Amino acid sequence: MRRIVTATVQNRSGVLNRVTGLLAKRQFNIESISVGRTEAEGISKMTFVVDVEDERKLEQLTKQLNKQIDVLKVSDITDKAIVASELALIRVVSNAQIRNEIQGIIEPFRASIIDISKDSLTVQVTGKQEKIEALIDLLRPYGIKELARTGLTAFLRGQQPQVAEMKNYSILK
Repeated sequence: MRRIVTATVQNRSGVLNRVTGLLAKRQFNIESISVGRTEAEGISKMTFVVDVEDERKLEQLTKQLNKQIDVLKVSDITDKAIVASELALIRVVSNAQIRNEIQGIIEPFRASIIDISKDSLTVQVTGKQEKIEALIDLLRPYGIKELARTGLTAFLRGQQPQVAEMKNYSILK
């Protein structure tokens, strides 16, 4: 089963290597990983998409990650309300005749052309994995020269006030 796991870690040398080494040693397949600094100084957030066999293996994974000295917090956010996105850069074979056609394909995906050369163009797209896969499938017949993806980045959605918690305001006195 595919799970999205986040880890808040100290931003120190070797942390990524120790965490991925632990996952590899225990034979967890990492489908994607993204790491970046957070709003707090010296803290980074890792987002893993891992394939685990069952709940017991998932529990083992989170316990092992929590034992790491530089790991501050581990969460499985798969079944929670999350905000998630991925970035892909796609270099497509192109010439002047088909550029408008490609532009028409990428527009509904809210993708953009970020580089053009004589024989290719580079498209940038962000969003859910399914959206990126769909665009890649549409661009494949034109010839994809190069493809780079960031992997999923995600965190929990912000708390929304319940209707009972909202204050009533009126412009009438």
